[in-house]
Amino acid sequence: MSGGRAQGGRPLRLAIIGMGKMGRAVAALAPERGFEVVATIGGRDNPAGSGLSPATLRGAEVAIEFTDPEAAPTNVETCVDLGVPIVCGTTGWYDQLEAVASDVRRNDGALLYAPNFSVGVAVFLAAVERAARAVAAAGGFDAHVVETHHAAKKDAPSGTALVLAREAAAALGRDVPITSVRTGSVPGTHEVIFDGAFEQIRLEHLARDRRVFADGALRAAAWLVGRRGVFTMKDVLAGSAPATARGER
Repeated sequence: MSGGRAQGGRPLRLAIIGMGKMGRAVAALAPERGFEVVATIGGRDNPAGSGLSPATLRGAEVAIEFTDPEAAPTNVETCVDLGVPIVCGTTGWYDQLEAVASDVRRNDGALLYAPNFSVGVAVFLAAVERAARAVAAAGGFDAHVVETHHAAKKDAPSGTALVLAREAAAALGRDVPITSVRTGSVPGTHEVIFDGAFEQIRLEHLARDRRVFADGALRAAAWLVGRRGVFTMKDVLAGSAPATARGER
């Protein structure tokens, strides 16, 4: 399987849960990436989606979920119960991640979650990890994270900022503070700053277009089909966890 194509070259059947800005971006890009959108669940008046069932999922082989923190865990668990692999881009619910992940594994399901589906962010995280180790070895530097998102984003700090701060803190051996800015329609900017007495190191990732997240989510969805377990974008980029055979639905 390559892109959004199943074996035999036919499009993968995709359900989109949550038709907010991200859901609409995924829907617009999916045909170009080889998917057939068979279900769109949720809308302006119900962005979290409702009534997930075999009937509403319409034979989808994989689902992409961008809703809200209150709805995401239930949406994941329902898709797993229905045997539909799910890519979850909602953040703000990770305090429940351990329980949800246990449920996914117990039911032999498939979940891929990420606070940010940008391939560039995955590379950026690796660069931050390496830089933090080098800074820790050199000594004499503090660190902090600044993240800026659109005014409608509900969770702060962002999931990406939390991951960046956690990785930097692990290398430095101390907490790394985060500053969150919510303004305008900014897709997402993350900056990691290392401050020395007389110098400063700044590492930044700037998302120019929301489609970068939609593109990564679709890449993750194509990768997830045929797999079992709980994964992140690191697994997608590493190409790990070979797919297991899966019959047609």
